[in-house]
Amino acid sequence: MTARKEPDSKAIFIMLILCALWGSQQVLIKIIADLMTPIMQMTIRCTLGAMLVGTMILWQRKGRELLRVPRWPALGVGFLFGLEFFFTGEALRYTSAAHVSIFLYTAPIFTALGLHWRMPEERMNLMQAAGICVAFLGVAVTFLGKHHGAGQIYPLGWLGDLLGVLAGASWAMTILVLRFSALSTASASVSLFCHLSGAAVFLAMMTMLLGQTSAHYTPMLLADLGFQTLFISFGSFLAWLALLRVYLASRLGTLSFMTPVFGIAAGVIVLHDHLDPAFILGAGMIVLGIILVNGQALLSRRRLRATA
Repeated sequence: MTARKEPDSKAIFIMLILCALWGSQQVLIKIIADLMTPIMQMTIRCTLGAMLVGTMILWQRKGRELLRVPRWPALGVGFLFGLEFFFTGEALRYTSAAHVSIFLYTAPIFTALGLHWRMPEERMNLMQAAGICVAFLGVAVTFLGKHHGAGQIYPLGWLGDLLGVLAGASWAMTILVLRFSALSTASASVSLFCHLSGAAVFLAMMTMLLGQTSAHYTPMLLADLGFQTLFISFGSFLAWLALLRVYLASRLGTLSFMTPVFGIAAGVIVLHDHLDPAFILGAGMIVLGIILVNGQALLSRRRLRATA
């Protein structure tokens, strides 16, 4: 396998944009949930995204590469990617977008632990492990601050929270399957096509089985779905997979801890969620965790430059 490197300033900047997009998607889904169920939204989003990526593959003349993709890893990432969206969509029916944003992004914890035990170059030292713990505690503190009065609005909120954790675990498993298989050497566009097409088929089946096919089409619904498709399903995930081919997955996963912060901020701005002290404390802990995980690598590079 090709050796990956630590995230540099370019990767961190791209991840910042991606985290802002991913953090906003729970709010975007929640806004139009009365017009179309979250699972159906994700089905349409993945289907249209797969069509866009497929068109790009044909334009890039990568059809032969797509035919050479290993079958079982491709089916695995498609299923797990769809499972993540399924759990996310169902979670949004039972709890708030802020809760889902927080628990979905427990994925880097599962990813870092899986990579730590499997790949020598991805192993964490004590400082980086402490950073993971601090960031996770920050996520927990932020979540706890959102429970006041939530029981009256979401009586089955605990179920939504559990589904959010399952979504995070599914996302982590998707990354691990991708990283440990021959699919990791595929181009970002081909890999994304496998993710989206497999997820689209799985979600379409679940949408029909659960009878969640009704929708009320309005300009707001179409605009929301268009943004989700172009900027999240297509653009952001294409960039994410491109980064995974170059940089260490556990470090990129840790950077995605910024996403819950953006998610809650979007909830405050759009859904008028109350900004309590726990959010500020949790956000600070998340940032500290990111610094602990990535700061040492930055210091090491500076030392090497100084020595040179």
